[in-house]
Amino acid sequence: MARLDRQRLARLLPYLGRDRRRLILSLVLLLPVAGAAAVQPLLVGQAIAVLRGEPTLAWLRTLPEGSALRLLVLALLVAVLVRLALQGLQTYNVQAVGQRLTSRIRDDLFAHAMALSLRFHDRTPVGKLLTRLTSDVDALAEVFGSGAVGVLADLVTLVVIAATMLAIEWRLGLLLLAAQVPVVIGMLWLQRRYRRANYRVREELSQLNADLQENLQGLEVVQMFRREQENSARFAATTDQYRRAVTGTILYESAISAFIEWVALLAVAAVLALGGTMVTTGSLGLGTLTTFILFSQRLFDPLRQLAERFTQIQGGLTAVERIGELLEQPIEIADLPASDRSSAAARVAEAARSPGEVVFEGVCFSYRPDEPILTDLSFRISPGEHVALVGPTGSGKTTVIRLLCRLYEPQAGRILLDGVDIRELPLATLRRRLGVVLQDTFLFSGSIADNLRLDAPIPAKELEAMATGLGLSGLISRLPAGLASELRERGGNLSSGERQLLAVARVAIRDPSVLVMDEATAFLDPATEATLQRDLDRLLQERTAIVIAHRLATVEAADRILVLRKGRLVEEGSHRELRANGGLYARLAELQERGLAAL
Repeated sequence: MARLDRQRLARLLPYLGRDRRRLILSLVLLLPVAGAAAVQPLLVGQAIAVLRGEPTLAWLRTLPEGSALRLLVLALLVAVLVRLALQGLQTYNVQAVGQRLTSRIRDDLFAHAMALSLRFHDRTPVGKLLTRLTSDVDALAEVFGSGAVGVLADLVTLVVIAATMLAIEWRLGLLLLAAQVPVVIGMLWLQRRYRRANYRVREELSQLNADLQENLQGLEVVQMFRREQENSARFAATTDQYRRAVTGTILYESAISAFIEWVALLAVAAVLALGGTMVTTGSLGLGTLTTFILFSQRLFDPLRQLAERFTQIQGGLTAVERIGELLEQPIEIADLPASDRSSAAARVAEAARSPGEVVFEGVCFSYRPDEPILTDLSFRISPGEHVALVGPTGSGKTTVIRLLCRLYEPQAGRILLDGVDIRELPLATLRRRLGVVLQDTFLFSGSIADNLRLDAPIPAKELEAMATGLGLSGLISRLPAGLASELRERGGNLSSGERQLLAVARVAIRDPSVLVMDEATAFLDPATEATLQRDLDRLLQERTAIVIAHRLATVEAADRILVLRKGRLVEEGSHRELRANGGLYARLAELQERGLAAL
């Protein structure tokens, strides 16, 4: 665990390197801040020594009592002001570096999460990812801002105070330093136990966020099926688990604080006992004893702060562990290395100018090892050909689309686009050439124009002309601000048909060479569908089209129909040929005509 912690903490160094000046300044300030803290008890002790006529520092012996006291008070005031000023500057710098650090880490975490394949996201609830991007990163900011540099400051203060004490009176100094040993042992003993408990807290918080996010997203279903009471009970159980996990950490927090206070009281008592004896025998002045009493309090202040930061530090290490686990997730879907991609550069450039031939060669795929979805699937779609994929539910139709878009990688076989393995194509090139319209339309919050543009730099007037040409004039005129109208989350202020209309339009704007549609007109009313069909026909001209079809009218219009069952290609041909063959397609079509099934 310690080695992994060091490796994960070392990963943060490049983030800190960009703020090295602020960091160096903060570290340089450690010594003067510690010196100002150590000199204050010494000045108070010297003032008492002056009042009692005891031996003082050499530079005070030549001064009258009044002048020496005034000088000591002034020096004490300067020490306090210097310490406060330097601490303020140091805290500002550290907090600024901490916020920059976490901002960069959060950006990289988000980019990494976006690059991870759907296979990872399928098994990871959104709420758990949100916890790592928010709560865990905030914990890291807290431990760096008030923990890491604070610990260094406390250690430097301990060293400076220890050296000062030993220089003044080594016996009392050793007594106070010996009192630190049980505190350090106690903190190390509690470290691992608190770490495990804190990790459980983070896991339970992730589950809490996941449950909350799921219930809010499915609120419509919850209310329609009267699941409020049952879902509330389940959420209460999750909350109770989180409460128990947090309670498990409270014991360690309170134990270490109480332990330090007891040791500090015992140390002060020991100093009073030994120092008082030395004062009565005349071997020690009262001013020096006062200095050591103040030192005993100052000496334990860093340990008290360490105890307070103990939970922050352990929480930060847990956050580093969880963030590291996410960053260590491999990127399964990525461009080939430049050296491997260069050999295919000519073919890739040629493919970019080709009309869109799609070939599956012996493709095998499964989401889980024990449940194959596609088995030795092979077919060829000629450039400009319109092909429909049909088959019973679970036959692998949607999986074919996901593999073609390279959202997943097949376990065996290969997929070619214009003679080039899609793994050799840069992802940006591949997905620019594929236009995908899914049945479940997703729209981002923002304006309609933003959702139509996405990554395309299209001027406003040109975008409006395109939208009008694609049959969006009715929708645009209905909205108060036209294309600038703001959409709520997932396009909640539009109907299902209007959302589907926008999804088709934003694909058409990109002019893809291969069009993929998963029943793109499923949610359109007859009037809107009729308006859109003309634009779809124009969009399909001289383009390869792959359609996941559920309605007979869409199937009949295809040049060729591929019939899948349990991940295998069992039939292919035109509508008439397949009906005449009397196979699976004919049975499904007959059932649909009777209104008993959908393709």
